[in-house]
Amino acid sequence: MSNSVLTKKALASALKELMLKTPLNKITVKDLVHKCGVNRQTFYYHFQDLYALLGWIYQTEAIEHIAEDGTYEAWSDGFYKVFVYISNNKEFCVNTLHSLARDHLDEYLYSVTSRLIMQVLIEISGPEETEVDKHFIANFYTLAFTGLIIQWIRSGMKDDPQVMIEKLSDLMRGNFTKALHLPTSNLHASKPKDKIH
Repeated sequence: MSNSVLTKKALASALKELMLKTPLNKITVKDLVHKCGVNRQTFYYHFQDLYALLGWIYQTEAIEHIAEDGTYEAWSDGFYKVFVYISNNKEFCVNTLHSLARDHLDEYLYSVTSRLIMQVLIEISGPEETEVDKHFIANFYTLAFTGLIIQWIRSGMKDDPQVMIEKLSDLMRGNFTKALHLPTSNLHASKPKDKIH
């Protein structure tokens, strides 16, 4: 592992530790470098600001790790890993959710969920399905799943993720295939008669 990656991981660990007790918007680069034992120049060599570091954490700790589960048979395993990651990093994720960096959590959830669903759709689709259709279906289910996770976080993560995954699996069984094989005209809403002003 390169020195650059080791430094980034050290900065990430220090930020996560600070976020256990301090809201993100109250943490400064000065606090972080003091905690990590490096200077400000080292931090700015790697990251533009704390939000860039936050985005790097979500990207490297979770998204790449989950990519292997994007198959029709294993998508629920990948989705379960999202719940596990959030559970294992509860304070970090909750702190992000309630900060100006909320977009990073949203982006992480959307990216990882969309990737899982698109891989499934690519696997089960035939040559007759267009990329537009696949992206439309993936976007719909991604928004539904990410909304479910955000609500789960907001409600204190009380529901058992395994039970939630089982319910989702029951709900989704066969639905990807059905959605893909709808006539294209049924996938897209017809044009409204009156424009919304």
